[in-house]
Amino acid sequence: MPPPTTRIQASADLGTAVRAARKRAGLTLAETAGLTDVGMRFLSELENGKPTVRLDKVLHVLAALGLQLHLASRDEQEG
Repeated sequence: MPPPTTRIQASADLGTAVRAARKRAGLTLAETAGLTDVGMRFLSELENGKPTVRLDKVLHVLAALGLQLHLASRDEQEG
């Protein structure tokens, strides 16, 4: 079952989506950190909504979990 589309309006929303994808994949924090070549601390901070995580690492984690980041204008979202 594909992950639902999630509106990200805060860093906590992104963290929740990443954690859900990791759990759907049946991966532990340590396994995911190893697959994505980021530290467990970084991954934990991302999943907990830290607002200052590095975007390049975030994009790498998203790709490894089979997620994509899409941008849309607010007008499109409200329509």
